[in-house]
Amino acid sequence: MNDKNVLNKTCGQQVLRKRQLGTERQASPLSNIHNQPSGYAVVFSRLSIVLTILFWATYVISVVIRQFIDGPKSYQFTMEAFGYLIVVTFLTLSTLLYLITRQGALQRFSKHVRTPRAILDRHFSSHQSSITVLIPSYKEETQVIRKTMLSVALQEYPDIRVVLLLDDNPSSVPSEDAARLEATRVLGKEIKDLLSEPHERLSKALERFEGANLENGISDEDAVLEIAKHYIWAAEWLNKLAKKEVIEDHVDVFFAEQVLGELAKDLKLVGEALVASHKESARLSADRMLQLYRRLVWIFSAELEVFERKRYASLSHEVNKAMNLNSYIGLMGGMYQQEKTPDGIILVPTTDRKSADMVIRDSEFILTLDADSILLRDYCLRLVYFLQQPDNTDVAVAQTPYSSFRGAPTRLERLSGATTDIQHIIHQGMSHYGATFWVGANAVIRKSALEDIVEKEWVGGFEIKKYVQDFTVIEDTESSVDLALHGWRLENYPERLSYSATPPDFGSLVIQRRRWANGGLLILPKLWTLFRERKNQGKPVSKAEFMIRLNYMASIAWSNFGLVFLLIYPYDGRLLSPLILLAAAPYFLAMAIDLKSCRYNYSDIIRIYGFNLILLPVNIAGTLKSLQQALTTKKTPFTRTPKVKNRTAVALPYLLAPLFIVGFSIFTLWRNIQGENWGNAAFAGLNAFAATWAIVSYIGIGNLFFDIWLGLKNMLYVEVAPDKLLEKPAETKAGFDWKGVLYHGEVNKKASRESVNDMILNKK
Repeated sequence: MNDKNVLNKTCGQQVLRKRQLGTERQASPLSNIHNQPSGYAVVFSRLSIVLTILFWATYVISVVIRQFIDGPKSYQFTMEAFGYLIVVTFLTLSTLLYLITRQGALQRFSKHVRTPRAILDRHFSSHQSSITVLIPSYKEETQVIRKTMLSVALQEYPDIRVVLLLDDNPSSVPSEDAARLEATRVLGKEIKDLLSEPHERLSKALERFEGANLENGISDEDAVLEIAKHYIWAAEWLNKLAKKEVIEDHVDVFFAEQVLGELAKDLKLVGEALVASHKESARLSADRMLQLYRRLVWIFSAELEVFERKRYASLSHEVNKAMNLNSYIGLMGGMYQQEKTPDGIILVPTTDRKSADMVIRDSEFILTLDADSILLRDYCLRLVYFLQQPDNTDVAVAQTPYSSFRGAPTRLERLSGATTDIQHIIHQGMSHYGATFWVGANAVIRKSALEDIVEKEWVGGFEIKKYVQDFTVIEDTESSVDLALHGWRLENYPERLSYSATPPDFGSLVIQRRRWANGGLLILPKLWTLFRERKNQGKPVSKAEFMIRLNYMASIAWSNFGLVFLLIYPYDGRLLSPLILLAAAPYFLAMAIDLKSCRYNYSDIIRIYGFNLILLPVNIAGTLKSLQQALTTKKTPFTRTPKVKNRTAVALPYLLAPLFIVGFSIFTLWRNIQGENWGNAAFAGLNAFAATWAIVSYIGIGNLFFDIWLGLKNMLYVEVAPDKLLEKPAETKAGFDWKGVLYHGEVNKKASRESVNDMILNKK
């Protein structure tokens, strides 16, 4: 890997991309299997939990309570003490729950044993359940979607159907998006044509083998060499495909090497093993040979299609990912005729297959996948196998919380990836306590579980089904609680099998994090309902599960507001104590160790602190949006994270707020130095340094001033329409909308009553 540019020396055409200083140059991902934690790691994990509680309790007793007894009895000091104690307690609670979930993750990693490949092959030789992969997409770059679809199409799964849910409006496509949209619409056919050569060759080979009817072992030793030849040929075909990939960034490197290259390596390894078995005169059973042939065919046998819900007036056009998914899921298992109406095409259910214009298969499992995510080759195989085990019949969702693509060329993307990899560990620990949340980037879902939580409503005479609620913009979190209310479990599979892009610039990150911060508080009433119903059923929610779920939904609110109070309010110096730092030390030390285990640096813990400081206004804005929605009951518009290679401009408030944090921290530092309040001065100095570092490293001075200028310009500049647009349009008479009358039973709004009367009078 070149130090200054993202390159892949083994993968065909190369496009150079400038790399920032301080980024990661190693593009290889972490191992699929988590390392077994050592005994020292487990001991430290448990000790850190005890020390956090001990130091917090000691602080409360030795500082706060003692001040109440020995200190001044003023009302102001009493309120400050209570306020400071509340803030410190909630922040300590979040750090404690991090340590607890981390402990759960270590226990899961120590117990996990990977299922051997032969067992998977044997299982799926008799359990060939269908799976439909739904990829919601809106204004995504075609090459980004292509990698996602191809990574799914190459899954080693017997019956897989890939559907791209294209959500661009087909009736109003901007000229600059027309070419991209047309290229995206033909992706399914292009990938199908691409895979047709290996599919046809290997399908014929399977037919020849099955026609031989070998029942009692392989009598022809050349049959082993024949299948080995097909495995090696498939590996070479994939390697050629990888060399043709255009490499523009680290995601392209990952796709070429980890999806295409590693699959080719696996197939070649199997081929070499078959040749070695032939040399040793080993005899493979007919069943095992059949499994190996089927594996080859399954890799290249995916069905692919593109579906656009906005072409149909009978489907929801709500602008969010949840309703895009719901529209297609609601059609699964049905046959439909297309009927033209004045409002557009509607889908009418039918039972006559011959007259049906559209037949949509049902499936036992649904895989939802973001359009910027990539799956490793055995994702579907391992997760469906897990769901089909007797002990897991009550599991509705199985997922692998996504990991980050390594080797990012920007500092922001690298650090955002670090937080992503830390969250992967925490989500694994949440499953240990039964507090799993569906993370929407990827998940295998049991279709019957979705049928349990579906809600139906009638809009304009059409039935609209909601499997995934769209009341909040974090629909996966809300659906997690809905499934738990119906007795379903959710599980995080303890391997790294999925990867997703992190925002490459601060503007994209602001949009993503503001959405993440919006909605958790709105779902809290459902958590209380879950707590009560499980208690009434005699299956009470454990304290650990309840606290972890509560922290997941509400900690963004209390942590960010608490940090704001610590930054701004000049608390009495007598409330400060080294015990607060000691209570937080196990958390920071544990996270630093986790960062190092994920191949980052110990010092990244300071960078993450500064990173979170400049995101304070973003998280607070998202929280306030939740409160606004709770008061007005008006849904917050869903804003998708841009998945583009160009930079996204940052809104003015999210640029000025970090500057205010730096300025106020410097002022606080100076004021406390003057007052010899060294504890507050040190805290303010740390905040000023960390926030300044974050602004320079992750926003950029040039980008900062440009976006501020752009924001001010947008506030002051009002576009004046050309004169020709100000002219009064010539009056035209609307024709009689007879189709609208026959369909709606009333005159269409486009034709006024006066126009209709004029038309009738003129005809007379």
